[in-house]
Amino acid sequence: MAVVFLSITPLGTGTPSVSTYVAGVEKILRGTQLTSQLTAMGTIIEGDLDEILAVIRKMHEHPFTQGAVRVSTFIKIDDRRDKPDHSIAGKMRSVEEKLR
Repeated sequence: MAVVFLSITPLGTGTPSVSTYVAGVEKILRGTQLTSQLTAMGTIIEGDLDEILAVIRKMHEHPFTQGAVRVSTFIKIDDRRDKPDHSIAGKMRSVEEKLR
């Protein structure tokens, strides 16, 4: 299973606010069966990497349909195959255990 961090930033929108665009791409993601977590600086997605990448492509395209003239997408992929519990929750749990 892959854990992916994603940040999509529309440019050339005429406003410094991006929350409307974030909501638009988030709706696309929420229309899938993928597990995700919205954060203040991006979104974390877990699941099959091919499925995630296909959804990211749709998410990347969406701001253009809303008037953005440029879109910058940052993707960070953690694809760990030696551990069956490679998930958002598992990664968080590992760090929390070390903080005790």
